Amino acid sequence: MKKAFRDLSPYIWRYRGGASRGLASLVGKDLFAAAIPYVIGRSIDALMHGFVFSMLVRFALLLVCLSVVKGLLQYWMRVILISISRDVEYDIRNDLFARLTRLAPDFYARSRTGDIMARATNDLNAVRMMLGPGVMYWTETSLTFVFSVAVMASTDWRLTILALLPAPLVSVAVVSFGSRIHTRFEKIQAMFSGISSLVQENLAGVRVVRAYAQEEAELRRFESLNVDYIAENLSLAKLSALFMPVLQALISMTFLIVLWAGGARVLAHRISLGNFVMFNTYMGTLVWPMIALGWVVNLMQRGTASWERIAQLMTEEPTIRKPEKSLALKQPVDGGLHLENVSVLYAGGAAALSNVDLLIPAGSTAAVVGHTGSGKTTLVNLIPRLLDPSEGRVLLDGLDLRYLDPAELRRQIGFVPQETYLFSATLAENIAWGVPGATREQIEQAAALAGLAPDLVGFPRGLDTVVGERGLTLSGGQKQRTAIARAVLRNPRILILDDALSSVDTLTEEKILQGLADVMRGRTTILISHRVSTVRNADRIFVLEGGELVESGSHAELVASGGYYADLYQKQLLEEELEAI
Repeated sequence: MKKAFRDLSPYIWRYRGGASRGLASLVGKDLFAAAIPYVIGRSIDALMHGFVFSMLVRFALLLVCLSVVKGLLQYWMRVILISISRDVEYDIRNDLFARLTRLAPDFYARSRTGDIMARATNDLNAVRMMLGPGVMYWTETSLTFVFSVAVMASTDWRLTILALLPAPLVSVAVVSFGSRIHTRFEKIQAMFSGISSLVQENLAGVRVVRAYAQEEAELRRFESLNVDYIAENLSLAKLSALFMPVLQALISMTFLIVLWAGGARVLAHRISLGNFVMFNTYMGTLVWPMIALGWVVNLMQRGTASWERIAQLMTEEPTIRKPEKSLALKQPVDGGLHLENVSVLYAGGAAALSNVDLLIPAGSTAAVVGHTGSGKTTLVNLIPRLLDPSEGRVLLDGLDLRYLDPAELRRQIGFVPQETYLFSATLAENIAWGVPGATREQIEQAAALAGLAPDLVGFPRGLDTVVGERGLTLSGGQKQRTAIARAVLRNPRILILDDALSSVDTLTEEKILQGLADVMRGRTTILISHRVSTVRNADRIFVLEGGELVESGSHAELVASGGYYADLYQKQLLEEELEAI
């Protein structure tokens, strides 16, 4: 728990002014609350010597005033401290999201989206409860205990000792139950992450689930996880429910002891009736701290367990980051690229690329072809520095990418990845996603260049049509053309199309390439495709096989060489002839 508060102290420190006012209200509220039993005791003793109505009125008014001031301070205490916990939650959520956006793709390759979402929602809420109600009631109950015991001890120290006899047992119960609650809550949060991941995967892959008729199987998987989750929650609920009766039993024992011993002292005239009533009233004020202690311990243990899970994300360092002293890119960038003896090794030791050396002059169009798994996507992922080479260097205008600011580098690149991702927004918003200030005219022009203009007629609201999550309402070709329009709108110095025309027919592909001809002219363009028709007009074509560069040259040179590219060309010519027949 100490580590959690030490980690969270920078967030709390930002609101130290409000926290000071909230704690001052809390202390004032507890002082006024502690004064009420004292006034009751004094009034009873005073009235025992003779009933005076005016005296009764004065004591009654004093009690009313104390209660009103206590109520006002209690109101401000809760408003201020709970508001601060919301502010801290807001700050943590922003920092967590910022951290997640900076992490490299390799983190997401080994992390489940559902688990990340559970930590950003459920766990964050538990941390807020710890910092708000948890801290507030922990402090309040502690002060109430101190003030009450101080007055009780000054009234009759013998009765006070008897009243505190169960305290060690309460401490043992709190430590024992708290540890078990913490362990079980950690397990519950991990199970909740598993359920969230399953739901997220099923919603994202709903078409696959239905295509393979796996609805019932996935429902059984979900039901199995849900049953285990409910069982573990019921186990925690039983443990928490047992905690409260144990505390209440200890408190009841205390009242019996005090009533027996205190009554005897009143009869022996060793303590006045007013003091005894005051003593019992203070005993009553200790009931809430005793009961609240269990709830507060529960909140603290849950919050600590949740912060540990959030802290794992907050301390995750991106594998690709801005260097301490980054080199400045020349403006405008020429766009010359050189992959210098580059190798990329994956975690298991398998080589995605092996000693690849290729040069792409500024302003030229290069193409990369090869079998599935030959390393084409890995190669182009090196250029925007989505990953770093294990060996060798990637140079842009002669500068090693590892010494450039990744954000500045990526601003020079228009990248259409192999897996097109669209947001649940309008077509116009998706196209302008990388250029927030884009005008309507620019968006329409980009859509036309990407070959999307003819499709707009069939959309209910044209560019203002909402495409649904991941572009669910669009065809594969429409998604790809929207992504191409997004890249073109950025007016990048380097344009990368990673198999970006695979979902369109050859006729549409030809129209798109004609539309992009002017865009590609004068800027460095890299095309990845399985189709010769896509890459045949490239200035230079690179052929990858098993992660190695096995051929390079122009279309005519490669066809004449009789290698892999020539075989691919002949096969596709035959396919086109058969389709024509």
